[in-house]
Amino acid sequence: MKNALICFLLAVLTALLFILGREESPQPPVPVRHPELVRLFDKAEQNPALSGTVIGFCLLNAEGKTVFERQSEKAFIPASTLKTVTTATALEKWGPDYRIQTHIKSTARMTDGLIQGDVMIEGGADPMLSLEDLKSWVQTLLDKGLKRITGDIIGDGRLLAGSLYDDFWNWGDIGNGYGSGVAGLNLEHNRFTASFQSGSQEGAKAVFLGALPEVPSVRWVNEVTTGAADTGDGVVIYGGERTGVIHLRGTVPLGAGDFAVTGAVPDPERYAAHHLRRLLLEAGIVVEGAVMTAAANDVPEAAEVLITHESPPLLEIITSIHASSDNHETECLYRLLGIVGKKAPDEVVREHWSNRGLIFEGLRMEDGCGLARADFIRPLDLARLQHVVGAGPHGKAYRASLSATEDGTLRWKGGAMSGVRSYTGFVKGASGEEFSFAVMLNHFSDAQAVTTLRDELILLLRQL
Repeated sequence: MKNALICFLLAVLTALLFILGREESPQPPVPVRHPELVRLFDKAEQNPALSGTVIGFCLLNAEGKTVFERQSEKAFIPASTLKTVTTATALEKWGPDYRIQTHIKSTARMTDGLIQGDVMIEGGADPMLSLEDLKSWVQTLLDKGLKRITGDIIGDGRLLAGSLYDDFWNWGDIGNGYGSGVAGLNLEHNRFTASFQSGSQEGAKAVFLGALPEVPSVRWVNEVTTGAADTGDGVVIYGGERTGVIHLRGTVPLGAGDFAVTGAVPDPERYAAHHLRRLLLEAGIVVEGAVMTAAANDVPEAAEVLITHESPPLLEIITSIHASSDNHETECLYRLLGIVGKKAPDEVVREHWSNRGLIFEGLRMEDGCGLARADFIRPLDLARLQHVVGAGPHGKAYRASLSATEDGTLRWKGGAMSGVRSYTGFVKGASGEEFSFAVMLNHFSDAQAVTTLRDELILLLRQL
């Protein structure tokens, strides 16, 4: 019995050695899918102008399957393509017709044209509130017969607690218009336009002509000088949260007679209350009190809602975000996602898409707009997001909100900041099939080389 077992084991071992020792029969080569894309990205990686650049790409078919990728599972800085994560989440959670409300209240009921108390603007974080809206409120109050307010005009933006700015926004961003702060009460995107006149020669001090709309309670420190002709906007505005001093630095081009740049309002609640009080006075309504903010004072109980104002529909706001890449509009929606969901906004985002079958990996949302360089997302997940929202209940509306070519075969949202470019959306190939895509480039120094790569990539995608 023992000898038989040994013979059996020896036979098995001999057979294994024979199998292992055989030369494997040649296997047919696996065909390379989309070799034209392989060549394009190989060329980009060998391009000296893109030396040191990290490139990520993901292409999904109509079923959401990956048909081509390059470093798609690595996290990249997305810039403004991150906005699509915020807009898609808001659209799916609230629907295209959702509106944000702002309430104008009084602490005493109006009687015979008199309010013996304060008037408050209670903000709902509407990013689209304008001076024209305030003018319409004043007309409504006139129509109601209002003649006199004995108290103050109070701006209440307490719905969004904490800082006006994300902790990871750069110091050079937060005084400028594209980095305007986000409060529960906002007016004109919390921006002003500063105007300058150049000096008579290069290096001469430029003249600060003023700011519109008026920014109350600030002192302007003008250090702007005159640069060479045709050098464009070299002005950087340094403000800060509820600061009383705004510094104007940099250059305007020689020969500029009324050179305009946008800046960020340091105290949005005061800004809104100031302009409502001004318009009331201009309309002949007496306001005996001053301008106050809920952030700095106790707010009395409201006795009456005088006006309820509604924002444009959510889809209109999202379309504006995709067209203008407005950080302020996006951050209002992002922070509202947290308020409505009663948790951190990024948790609301993750939870919603997890329930839709999309698990984000390598995602970091310090803000919802992509202005923070600490934001990360993988090209794979960005492309998947486009696919999932595009196939969802509001997919048609979402597609329509994106920028598009005239024939509609390419719909996209782009993102750009120093050393960062990204693009995501949908492309329809020559076959008629629609693909979702995301392409992301970080750490480049030659913007023209990036533009060339982008254009060549889009051309190839439209030929698929």
